[in-house]
Amino acid sequence: MSRCFPSSDRRSLLTAATLLVLCASSLRAVDVDAAIKSYEPVSGVSGNLNSIGSDTLNNLMTYWAEGFQAVYPNVKIQIEGKGSTTAPPALKAGTSQLGPMSRSMKKEEVDDFERKYGYKPTEIKVAIDALAVFVHKDNPITKLSLTEVDSIFSSTYKRGGKDINDWGQLGLDAWKGKAMSLYGRNSASGTYGFFKEHALSKGDYKSSVKEQPGSSAVVQGVAADLGGIGYSGIGYVTSSVKALPLSDKGEPAEPTYENCLNGKYPLSRYLFIYVNKKPGAQLDPLIGEFVKFVLSRNGQEVVVKDGFFPLPADIAQKVAEGLTK
Repeated sequence: MSRCFPSSDRRSLLTAATLLVLCASSLRAVDVDAAIKSYEPVSGVSGNLNSIGSDTLNNLMTYWAEGFQAVYPNVKIQIEGKGSTTAPPALKAGTSQLGPMSRSMKKEEVDDFERKYGYKPTEIKVAIDALAVFVHKDNPITKLSLTEVDSIFSSTYKRGGKDINDWGQLGLDAWKGKAMSLYGRNSASGTYGFFKEHALSKGDYKSSVKEQPGSSAVVQGVAADLGGIGYSGIGYVTSSVKALPLSDKGEPAEPTYENCLNGKYPLSRYLFIYVNKKPGAQLDPLIGEFVKFVLSRNGQEVVVKDGFFPLPADIAQKVAEGLTK
């Protein structure tokens, strides 16, 4: 099972997997669950929203904002995507109302927020991502194990492998002597942290990893480098790269919606927006309507158009119900 999903959510995802018509590859169309309803506008929504956080969600936040502002022309939304690490302090300071993150908040980030407000920030699941390992489209490699991924990107080899720095070490005889070029994110990125925890078993990155400021920069780097390999959210895939099937003690699984839902793809994860909501109190109307829009059919269709995976209806409903408590 994918380690990013709690057991209760795994059961819901597995149920959804049997009900939905799912894609056979990450590049094929994915349908939003028919049980998710369209957004219903309300009157009197206006004001300003600031979003500070994840680069992975930067395009999604922008598209959500455009769709929301089309419904509510008197709303202005500013979006800054410099990494998930920037979300918790901005939410705590009140400089943002929306904190998009590609990983869950760390305990120390939650504790820091709670020391000021007396309660924890509210976590909202908004989409599903397959954190993908990309290579150049002309690279003959067809799959990798997480042990091999660790041996490529890590200097500590927590998964028990040995250093891999040459494509010939992976059985590509025609590429013997061809060095690997490693592309990754910087330490402010939630993707950097998630990959470190789940792919590298909390090991250290090699100093040779070229740290990029954004997800698209990783993919662009790999696309322009025949020997390149990097990691990024599946929503950033292009025709110039390919996302490799990955395995963790099992058969290799492609980074598809189906394999995220059934737990076969080992680097699946939720994408989140965090908000400041006092328990028992209602969300600010502007924030609340934006979240409703994101969780609606309209918002989840944006997820699909941006190349990520939508929430199953039961997960979306559970998230929405949690915001009323």
